[in-house]
Amino acid sequence: MIRVFLSFCFAILVSVHTVQAQTNQDIAWVQIEAQPSLTIAQSRAQIYAQDIQDVNGFSLGGGWYAVALGPYTRADAEQVLRVYRNEGLIPRDSFLVETASFRSQFWPVGANLLNLPAETRPQLGANTAAEAEIVVTEPEPEPEPIDETPRQARANEAQLSKEERMELQSWLKWAGYYNSAIDGAFGRGTRSSMSAWQLDNGYEATGVLTTRQRGELRGQYFAVLEGMNLQLVSVPEAGIEMQIPLGVVAQSATEFPFVQFDATGDVPAQVLLISQAGDQNTLFGLYDIMQTLEIVPLTGERSRKDKSFTLTGQNARISSHTEVSLKDGEIKGFTLVWPTGDEERRTRILGEMQASFSRTDGVLDPAAGSNAAQSVDLVSGLEIRRPKMSRSGFFVDGTGAVVTSSEIVQGCTRITLENDYPATVVATDEARGIALLRPVEQLAPLSVASLREGDARLQSEVAVAGYSYEGVLGAPTMTFGTLSDIKGLRGEPEVKRLALMAQPGDTGGPVLDSQGGVMGMLLPRSADNGQQLPENVSFALGADSIRALLSENGVRVQSTTTSGAQAPEDLTRIGSAMTVLVSCWN
Repeated sequence: MIRVFLSFCFAILVSVHTVQAQTNQDIAWVQIEAQPSLTIAQSRAQIYAQDIQDVNGFSLGGGWYAVALGPYTRADAEQVLRVYRNEGLIPRDSFLVETASFRSQFWPVGANLLNLPAETRPQLGANTAAEAEIVVTEPEPEPEPIDETPRQARANEAQLSKEERMELQSWLKWAGYYNSAIDGAFGRGTRSSMSAWQLDNGYEATGVLTTRQRGELRGQYFAVLEGMNLQLVSVPEAGIEMQIPLGVVAQSATEFPFVQFDATGDVPAQVLLISQAGDQNTLFGLYDIMQTLEIVPLTGERSRKDKSFTLTGQNARISSHTEVSLKDGEIKGFTLVWPTGDEERRTRILGEMQASFSRTDGVLDPAAGSNAAQSVDLVSGLEIRRPKMSRSGFFVDGTGAVVTSSEIVQGCTRITLENDYPATVVATDEARGIALLRPVEQLAPLSVASLREGDARLQSEVAVAGYSYEGVLGAPTMTFGTLSDIKGLRGEPEVKRLALMAQPGDTGGPVLDSQGGVMGMLLPRSADNGQQLPENVSFALGADSIRALLSENGVRVQSTTTSGAQAPEDLTRIGSAMTVLVSCWN
C-alpha cells in the first residue's frame, strides 16, 4: 500500500512538469513496449494505464506500435524511468526516446500530443455514383518521415549506458547479425552488424542505429515473448523476487519447500520457487530429491558444487531447468518447466528469470502447505518419477553382476538396481529370455547365487524370491510351490515347469530348490499364442542356461555346496540376500 501511495504522489509531481515539458524543446518519453500488433498495443496501454499515469500509444512505422509515458523534460523522464523501474511498474528494458521516434497517436483515443495536423476527409455528395467512387479512392501513402540524421543518431547513441550498449549487442546477436563478445564496445564488428540489420530492414546502411531503429530491433527481439506477460513477482514468504511469465502460469499452491506456479492455459508450463533453511547437507539432499521428480527428466546435465547445483532434463514432452544455491544458511532457487520444441521462447524466458532472480529476507516455513494430497508417489505435492517397469534379478558374483529377465532391459533410457545404482547390459539372450547386467560402480552384495548341478526331483518343493509388487514393499518376498516338470510344455529341456502362483514383479528372480541352490530364473508368463494358462502355472529357465551365459561373459560360477533341506525361514533368508530390484526408466 505504501508503495502504491508513493507511486501516486510521484505521478502527480511529474504530471506538473509534463505541462511545462509540452512547451519545451527538450521533450523526452519513456518507451516501455513495442508491439507488432495494434490490437495488442492498445490492450497493453490500457493495462498500464490502470496503475500509472501519462500512458500513450504511438505508431513507430513499419507495422510497429509503441507504448510510452510522457511527455516530460529529459530530467523528469530519467526520474520516471528510474523510479518506475525500481518499483517494477514498467519493464527493466524500458528506455528514453525523443518525439521524432513517433508518428501518429492511437491511444488514448482522440489524443494528439504530437500536435500533428488533423486528418481531413472530403464530404460525400451522394449525387452520383461516380462522385462516390472518387471520394473513397485510397490516398497516396505518406513517405517515411526522417527519423534522425547520422549525426543525431550518434549523439543519442553516445548517451547509452554500457548496459544498454551490451543489451543492443545481445539483440543483434539474437537476430543473427552479431557473433562477437557482448562487451558494450561498438567496434567494427558491431558496426557491420548494425549495417547488415539496416539493409535487411529497409534502412540506409549507416552503421549507427537511430532511436527508432533501436526500438524496432528491440520489438523484434521481444516479439517472441508476446502473451507471456513477464512480470516481476515478489513472494515474501519464500524470500524470492523474480520475473515470472504470468501469461501462462499462476500461483497455485505452497508445499514446503516449493511455491508452485502451474499452467493456466494451453502452454503446459510450470514454475517452482524453492526456499528453505539449511546447510550443505540439506542442499545435497535436495539435489538428490529433485532428481526423483517427474518434472526433472533423466536425460540432461547435472552439476553440483559446494554451495549450488544445476539440473537440466529433457524428454519428448518437457524441458526442465533447476538452479539452487546456498547463502547465509538459506537455500533458494527455481525450476522452469517448458514444453519441448519451443526452445527459443523457453531460452528467452529462462534468461529473464535468471537475470531478475533476487533474494529477499526470509525462507518458507517448514509447516507451509496443507499437505492435503498425501501419497507415496508425491513429494511436497509433486509427482515422483516412476520406472516404466520393475522386475527382479539376483547377484551372481561378488562385484554385483546380476542375472535377470531380458524383458526388463528392452527400450530403457536407464536401468537401475534397487532404484539407486545405474547398471549396464552386458549380454542378452532373447531366445532364452535372460540378460546379464553389471553395475556402473562395483557393489558388494550380501550373498550371491549358487547354481544347482543337475535337475531337482519332480514334485520337490521350490521357492521364488522376488519383488512381487515391483518394489512397493521395499523388500523381496518368497513364494513357495513345487517342481511340476523338468521340461517345458513343448518338451524344451532348458525350461522347468512350476506349480507356483507368481506375480509379474517376481519375473527374473531366482528359483531355489529345497536346499537353497538356484535351480533356475523365473520367466515371464506369456499369452502370445492366445492361451490362458492356470494361475498356478509358471516357468523357469534352468541353471545350465544361466551357467552358459555367465561362462561366455567371463563370470565365475559358484555351484551349490549346501546339503540337506532348508527350513522355510532359512530359504527366505538365502533368497532375500541375493535378490535385487531391477528397474527400467524412460
